[in-house]
Amino acid sequence: MLDLLSSHGRPLSVREVVRRLELDGPGRRELKKVVRGLIADGEVVKIRGARVGLPSRMNLVAGRLQCSPAGYGFVVPDERREGRGDVFVPAGGLREALHGDRVVVRVERETTKGPEGRIIRILERAQQRVVGRYESDGRFGGHVVPFDRRILQEFFIPAGEEGGAKTGQMVQVEVTQPPSAKRNPIGTVVGVLGRLTDPGVDLKVVMAKYDLPDTFPPEVEDEAGRVARRPGRKETAGRTDFRDWTTVTIDPATAKDHDDAVGVERLEGGRWRLAVHIADVAHYVREGGPLDQEAYLRGTSVYFPEKVVPMLPHALSNDVCSLVEGTDRLTQSVVLELDEKGRVEEATFHDGVIRSAASLSYQNAQGIVDGERALRERFSSLVADLEAMDELARLMRRRRFDRGSLDFDLPEPKLILDEDGEMTGIVAHERLDSMRVIEEFMLAANEAVAARLHRSGAGSLYRIHERPDPEKVQEFGELVASFGYRVPENLETIRPEDFQRITRQIQGKPEQKLVSYLLLRTMKLARYHEDNLGHFGLAADMYAHFTSPIRRYPDLVVHRALRALREGGDAEREARLEKRLPEMGRHLSEAEQRATEAERELIEWKKVRFMAEKLGETFSGYVTGVQAFGLFVELEEVYVQGLVHVSSMTDDYYRFDEKAHRLKGENTGRFYRLGDRVEVQVVRVDLDRRQIDFALVDVLERVAGRGNSGRGRPVRPRGPRRR
Repeated sequence: MLDLLSSHGRPLSVREVVRRLELDGPGRRELKKVVRGLIADGEVVKIRGARVGLPSRMNLVAGRLQCSPAGYGFVVPDERREGRGDVFVPAGGLREALHGDRVVVRVERETTKGPEGRIIRILERAQQRVVGRYESDGRFGGHVVPFDRRILQEFFIPAGEEGGAKTGQMVQVEVTQPPSAKRNPIGTVVGVLGRLTDPGVDLKVVMAKYDLPDTFPPEVEDEAGRVARRPGRKETAGRTDFRDWTTVTIDPATAKDHDDAVGVERLEGGRWRLAVHIADVAHYVREGGPLDQEAYLRGTSVYFPEKVVPMLPHALSNDVCSLVEGTDRLTQSVVLELDEKGRVEEATFHDGVIRSAASLSYQNAQGIVDGERALRERFSSLVADLEAMDELARLMRRRRFDRGSLDFDLPEPKLILDEDGEMTGIVAHERLDSMRVIEEFMLAANEAVAARLHRSGAGSLYRIHERPDPEKVQEFGELVASFGYRVPENLETIRPEDFQRITRQIQGKPEQKLVSYLLLRTMKLARYHEDNLGHFGLAADMYAHFTSPIRRYPDLVVHRALRALREGGDAEREARLEKRLPEMGRHLSEAEQRATEAERELIEWKKVRFMAEKLGETFSGYVTGVQAFGLFVELEEVYVQGLVHVSSMTDDYYRFDEKAHRLKGENTGRFYRLGDRVEVQVVRVDLDRRQIDFALVDVLERVAGRGNSGRGRPVRPRGPRRR
C-alpha cells in the first residue's frame, strides 16, 4: 500500500488501489483494515473524494502536540525529516486539539524560525483523565481548571458529576466528551485528591496527572508470584557457570534491587577481563503474557523522592531478579577482553548463573579504594578486585573521552524529606569515583551488545542520540560567546569533541555549571529507535540499553533479541517484531519522557512548597536566563529557580538586549546579564502555579535610597538570612 502510494505520485481511492493491486474479495477486506490502521497511525491521510495519500507529499505532518500556557503549540513529528523541525501552531490553528494529542498538521508557510501550520485532524486523544482544581458553579454544576497549564481549556462538570468535590479541592476528571468548535470538554470527577496545602497531596496529584498506576492488576501479581522462585538445577543447566568468578554488586546504600553485578580479572601482558552480569528478567517474564503486557504499558519505573512506581512487581524486582549476595541468580552476561589501554578486543555473550560475593554500597566501595582501614579489613578478600576495577575504569574513561564523549558531571540535588514527604532541606548529591566505575562498565556492555545486534541484523531497539539542530548550536554559541568560548563555524557538521573542548575549558571556573546547563539544553533528547543511528553525546557509533531490564522495558527487548541470536533465531517471531518495533520505540520513548517529567515536576513542586516558608529571606544565586520580562535566577544553596520580573526592577527602565543576553537600564547603564551572580529576596510563592518570584536586593536597596550608582555590585556566596 505504502509502496504504491509512494510510486504513483498522487492520492488514490481505495477502488484504485484494489484495481492496481489486483485484489480479490478477501484481499479487499484486508485492504480496508490496513487503510484504517494506516490512517489511525498517521502514515496516510484521508482527503476529499474518499482518497488517501502520503502526508509528506501533501505538506502534512503527523505528530504529538505540545502546547504552551501562552496559548500556542508545536507539533513534534513522529518521524523527523532532514531540514524540518517542530511545526509551530498559532492559537487560531489549534482547533479542538488538546496538549498531548497525536494530530495531523498542515504546514502552511515556512518562516525564519521554522515551519508554521494548522491542525486538520486529531489521530489520538491523549487526555483520557485530567487533574485540576474544582470550582463550583452552583446548581449548573462546576468546572475544573487543569493543573497542567499546557491544557488550555477548562473542563465543564455537569451537576451531579462532581463526585463529592468541594471548591478548591484537587480532583481527577474522566473526559466524557472532548472539546468541539462550540464548547469546552466535558468530564466527570472520578477522584478527590485534596487541597494543595495538604501533606502528601503533591505526590497524589503528580501520579494522577501522569496516569501512573499505584498497584498491579491481580493477574499480573499472580503471574509474578508463580514464576518468582529460586533457580534450581533445571534452570541452571546449560548456562555458563560464573559462580567461581569473583562478582560483586555496587549500588546506592538505599537500593532494594540489584540488577547488575561486575567482576574484573587481570590477565597476562597488562590485559583485562571484565564481566558484566545483568539479571535475566527475560527468563521470568513470558513474552505476551499479562506480566509482559503490563511492563510494556508502564515502559519504565518512576522514581520519586519518597516512592518508586516499579515496572515489575516486587516479587521479581526485589527478589528473584535481584542479584543478592550469596545466592544463585540467573543472568545475561557480557564478557569483555581488553588490552592494556582499555580497548575492547573481544566480546562474548552468555546465559549465565552467578553468586555475588558481596553487595556493596558506593560509599563502601569508595572507602576500600581510598584506603579506609576498617573497610579494607572487613572486605579484605575483595580489596584487590576493587582496586583493579578502579584502575580499569580509569583507562576506559580516558579512552572514551579521547574519542569525544561528553560527560557533564553536574551536581544533582538530593531532597531531605520528613515522614509526611515534606521537604526540609536539600543537599548536593555526592558524586563518587565508585559510581563512575559502574557507569563505565555499563556503558561498555551496552556498546558491545549494540555492536552484536547491529552486525547480526537482528531486530531490536537502539538507544539513539542525534546531532543537535544547527539553530540550537548557533544559539548556544551566542550565549557562551560572552564567556569567551567559541563553537566551530560549520554548525551542520558539529562533532561531540567540539563541545567536549568547551567542557574541558570550563572545568573549575565559576561559569562551569551554567555553561554545562546551556549545553544540555542544546542537545536533543535521546530516544529509542529500531535503526542504529548512533549516540552523539557518547560519541558512539552503536549503543543500546541492556543493563537495567528490571526498570526499563527496552532492555528486556534487547535481552530477548540476544537470546534469540544465541538460540538460532525464530523467523516468524522476528517478522512480527520488525512490524512492531517503530511503534515500540515511539511508545517507550514517550513513557520515559513521561517518567522524567513526573519526577522533575514533583521535585520542583516540593521546592516551591519548601520556599513558601522562606518569604523575606535572601539568597545568593546566578542568572540562568534573560528574557524581556525578567531574569531567571537559580539559588546556589538550595538549587531552586525563580523569576525576577522586570516590573520589580523599579530603579530604572530596563530594556532587553537580545544579542548580549542582558537587561540594561536606560538611564544608569546598569545591566544584568547571563551568568551574573546576584543576591535576591524571596517576595512571592504561588503554590497554584508552582512559581517563585524574587526581587534583586541591590535594586530594593537603591529604591529605598540606600544604594549607590553604577553597575550592580558583585555578590559573594553566603547562606540565607532573615530580613
